[in-house]
Amino acid sequence: MFSDELAKISWDDTTKFIYSRTEADVRRALAKEHLNVEDFMALISPAAEPYLEQMAALSRKYTLERFGKTISMFIPLYITNSCTNSCVYCGFHVSNPMKRTILTEEEIVNEYKAIKKLGPFENLLIVTGENPAKAGVPYLAKALDLAKPYFANLKIEVMPLKSEEYKELTEHGLNGVICFQETYNRANYKIYHPRGMKSDFEWRVNGFDRMGQAGVHSIGMGALIGLEEWRTDMTMMAYHLRYLQKNYWKTKYSVNFPRMRVAENGGFQPNVVMSDKELAQLTFAFRIFDHDVDISYSTREPAFIRDNMATLGVTTMSAASKTEPGGYYSYPKTLEQFHVSDERTVDEVVEALKKAGREPVFKDWDATFDHCTME
Repeated sequence: MFSDELAKISWDDTTKFIYSRTEADVRRALAKEHLNVEDFMALISPAAEPYLEQMAALSRKYTLERFGKTISMFIPLYITNSCTNSCVYCGFHVSNPMKRTILTEEEIVNEYKAIKKLGPFENLLIVTGENPAKAGVPYLAKALDLAKPYFANLKIEVMPLKSEEYKELTEHGLNGVICFQETYNRANYKIYHPRGMKSDFEWRVNGFDRMGQAGVHSIGMGALIGLEEWRTDMTMMAYHLRYLQKNYWKTKYSVNFPRMRVAENGGFQPNVVMSDKELAQLTFAFRIFDHDVDISYSTREPAFIRDNMATLGVTTMSAASKTEPGGYYSYPKTLEQFHVSDERTVDEVVEALKKAGREPVFKDWDATFDHCTME
């Protein structure tokens, strides 16, 4: 399990190592075809700032080689904001006085139909709060069953599950799971997650192993930028990615690094603020570190950043996202988990991407591909 590997890596020593990198270390990393995690640390270090243009050029080169000019489009659907956790930064915090909504089957289908009217989406991400008693695996299985007539590619972003539960959901059409570790800093993890099932660091971080063991086709990883030193968190995620690729090599991986915004539950403020330039640096570094990993930007990021980064390393984007349960049809005025920054319509996002020389793709994977054999 990755928690065992992570226990061998010192957070403080890693931070010191990153900040001790020199321009010579950066140049050495940029000259290599295949990078290790130490090279990645050089590229996200302050020493790399003078090399951003070179990093951008390399990132663009590797992205074009592996992904062409396509941008995979997806849309998230929140089907419940019911949650038993006490994450101090989240609008779904269990103590937050808000109406809790668990969509019915009819309401879920109405959301699917409303999404299809927004654009030709085939990649759907089903999102929930963490309340297994009221919105557990049977509820998710039904949501997946109901989605199959409308969408070709189904992913979930929910509470970490058991391996056999992931396996069960694959039998209902699931082909991807996204999970945010939030922070890899074990010592401070409970400061942000004091109660609820999410407070168990090992259970969460080892959830990715359980996804791999279940044969999940696609695994998405991320850490929330704003809780801890972002360079150290991203280094731990790089270690995690390499571990997963070694142990579950048949799986496709994606990374996401959302920057924290003001939540609805009293205004938890980020401990660390990442600048736009630093976000670009991190994106370039991840693409140079791993040429094949899918890099995703959500509507948390403003339009101008998403448009620019679509040509420099990002390969997946959401559009027209609503972060409240039933926001597309049933309850368009309910409380959001977080505010989006890019509020453009699907057509506006598509037009901007095409203007930038990119081709938005709404269906880029099908379950039947898994059953194809080479003759």
